[in-house]
Amino acid sequence: MLTKAELSRLRSLREKKHREAEGLFVVEGEKVVRELLAANFPFVEIYATEWWDGSRTHEISAADMAKASHFPTPTSVLAIGQIVRRPLPDQGLAKGLTLALDRVQDPGNVGTLLRIADWYALDRVVLSPECADLFSQKVINASKGSFARVAVHTATLDTLLSHVPPTTPVLGCDLAGEDVHTLTPTSDAVIVIGSEGRGMSPEVKRTITQFVTIPRYGHAESLNAGVAAAIVCDNLRRSLPA
Repeated sequence: MLTKAELSRLRSLREKKHREAEGLFVVEGEKVVRELLAANFPFVEIYATEWWDGSRTHEISAADMAKASHFPTPTSVLAIGQIVRRPLPDQGLAKGLTLALDRVQDPGNVGTLLRIADWYALDRVVLSPECADLFSQKVINASKGSFARVAVHTATLDTLLSHVPPTTPVLGCDLAGEDVHTLTPTSDAVIVIGSEGRGMSPEVKRTITQFVTIPRYGHAESLNAGVAAAIVCDNLRRSLPA
């Protein structure tokens, strides 16, 4: 049986301020917990009812799970992970492929972009501080396990991008940019994706060394951030070793 203190702690982790204060985050649901366990994510605690057929550190009743759950309909398992901030590599963003997200505030989009980085084996993802919280349940769910496999960092983008050497292109999508299909495949580049409604901030836009556009053949106003990122990544990956 959960104590009042344990229950209060589990419920508090739905809010970012409490996640940061505790250094912990919560993941709930059979599918996402299995995905992260399969990716060898090191949970510190796993609370589960008798209906959960996986590993656990605490067995609790369905009634207690209903009290602790962050969802209207509780599931059979709730896991706790430790918040870990990864340092950027010594060479910054000079080497490898980086996906940089500037003020992308929709958690579903951030999670999808992590999946894209995982699919194309990018070296890292960098989030600006204004992006959706990496450790929110919605981001983790949308990442479909990629949360555990992709190196993710948080940094002030305009400062970080201003130190990228000229030999590494910093690519940004813009209607007036060059056709993305003409990109030269490269193993070193930064792909910048702006916010859903406002695009890139003026400060970040000043750091872009090459604007690219995805040719439009129909009449849609715009593309989803994840779709745009995937198209750019795909064109960069052409002819490179898998």
